[in-house]
Amino acid sequence: MFGNRRKALLVSVALVGGAMLMTACQDSDAATDTGAAPGSSSATPAGDAVTPSGSSTAGGDQGTGKGSDAPGKGTADGAGSGADTGNGKREPVEQSCGANDISWSTRSETQAGGYILIIAKAKPGITCYLPAALPTVAFGSDGTQAGPAEQAVGEQIKLSGSTTAYAGVNPKTTNGNGGKELDSIIVAIGDDDPNPVSLPVGTITVDRPIVTNWHTAPEDAVPFS
Repeated sequence: MFGNRRKALLVSVALVGGAMLMTACQDSDAATDTGAAPGSSSATPAGDAVTPSGSSTAGGDQGTGKGSDAPGKGTADGAGSGADTGNGKREPVEQSCGANDISWSTRSETQAGGYILIIAKAKPGITCYLPAALPTVAFGSDGTQAGPAEQAVGEQIKLSGSTTAYAGVNPKTTNGNGGKELDSIIVAIGDDDPNPVSLPVGTITVDRPIVTNWHTAPEDAVPFS
């Protein structure tokens, strides 16, 4: 009786052991197949490393689209003000004078029947250029403007420091008794000057006035009619 029970127990243990062995083999095979599945590797392919910001470094040359040669501040094309000379270089743009850049004065002269000498100096610390053109001189509330006393324009004048420019104004070029009585003139550097100045000149009669170009010598600024 005990022999039969022992035989049955041994058979049962053998069956259970075989089943466990078969299960273990199947689990091992499944693990092997899963580990070999394509794309399951955790390794990152070379060239696609992830940066701390989370962006890929692959194709790094496309990151900004700009290198050290990109134009910008500090390059010739990004430099400050200047005139293009046509050879890839820039020259400083010289400042044109405005009426508010200048210290003005006038003086009455007796030559050529009498005229007003306009005297112009650059204010301290300013360097500017008077254009090769007539100064704009106007009279009265109607803006009567002085015409040219010379047939040709003068040369550009650089004002700086003690350099002085002169222009002569003859307020009356007619022989009659007509005209209007005024005591000041309006002076500007060209018609587009936004800051013309009013200069006292005493009482004058204005009728067909004329003005010279700018000159560096007062004797050259006599407005012969």
